[in-house]
Amino acid sequence: MPARSKRYNESRQLFDRTRLYPINEALEIIKKMPSTKFDETLELHIRMGIDPSKSDQLVRGTISLPHGTGKDVRVVVFAAGEKAEEAKEAGADFVGSADLVERVEKGWTDFDIAIATPDMMRDIGKLGRVLGPRGLMPSPKSGTVTADIEEAVKAFKAGRVEFKNDKTGNVHIPIGKRSFPEEQLRENLESALLQIFKMKPASSKGRFFQRVFIATTMSPGIRVDHSGVITV
Repeated sequence: MPARSKRYNESRQLFDRTRLYPINEALEIIKKMPSTKFDETLELHIRMGIDPSKSDQLVRGTISLPHGTGKDVRVVVFAAGEKAEEAKEAGADFVGSADLVERVEKGWTDFDIAIATPDMMRDIGKLGRVLGPRGLMPSPKSGTVTADIEEAVKAFKAGRVEFKNDKTGNVHIPIGKRSFPEEQLRENLESALLQIFKMKPASSKGRFFQRVFIATTMSPGIRVDHSGVITV
């Protein structure tokens, strides 16, 4: 087992790992933990009641948080003509068509979200080996392949979060910065839980949320009682 830092161990002493904490109390504990030199991201971790080996049980999509994530999201848009101009006016960081495809094909991935118009997907298909492993490939299901470029760019810049379950059936989502007021963190957390719960696959039986934890970038995870938000 790797050695833990002094800060981690001090944080660990503030709560009982075997206990289920109400959301408000869990956030209070997070706020009491020793601080770092940077503003840590608060993360939501959910153990899902799915079989990740079955394609019809995968959980993937986007959610919008009331107070955003606090992160400066770098958005690229694959578009041409009027749609390219819409993307620029909406605040996209990089916009292009064939030129952008060529740049990414050479290995450039200095961005957080990739959005594309449907007509560009024929050219973007060859970028799967670059974007796929990094979770950056545009997809209609995640709202990143769309004709409404303006709305998509503004939404992701404002805090829309794209996610998918990992190979073990867990979901990991940023829900704000530690510096956010507790009320904003609580609202982001509850909103995220509700939106993800609505994505339960029809073929997934039993309890959808097995366990829910919150943790900052550098802290241990606190198990959260989500029964006040999700009642089944």
